[in-house]
Amino acid sequence: MRRGSGRRQRREAGQATVELALTLPLVVMFSLIVIQAALVGKDLLLVHHAAREGARAAAVDPTPAAAQAGAVGGARLDRGRLRVSLSGGTSEGDAATVRVTYASPTNVPLVGAFVGDITLTADVTMRVE
Repeated sequence: MRRGSGRRQRREAGQATVELALTLPLVVMFSLIVIQAALVGKDLLLVHHAAREGARAAAVDPTPAAAQAGAVGGARLDRGRLRVSLSGGTSEGDAATVRVTYASPTNVPLVGAFVGDITLTADVTMRVE
């Protein structure tokens, strides 16, 4: 055994703790960003589903009220943040387009403070029957 190796181990004993203290905030922040991105992705799928349900309702009854009811009824989203509009589809055989716009909240701690609400939009067109 070489002399002085014990002294070197004592000097490096706190190195792992310092490295953890420096990298842990970055790892936590990255994890929160990934969680927020997953929540926005989930909302995007729900917005598309709401637009599809609204277009399906508008294909049977081409009125803005029917499209609104179909989109809101088919979505598990905050109704106060959801906007539905209908264009076209005035008579049988026409194409009815439903646009759903949703302000996805960014309420994950730390991430929400840096990123505002994200606006998601989906358009679906169906033929009026």
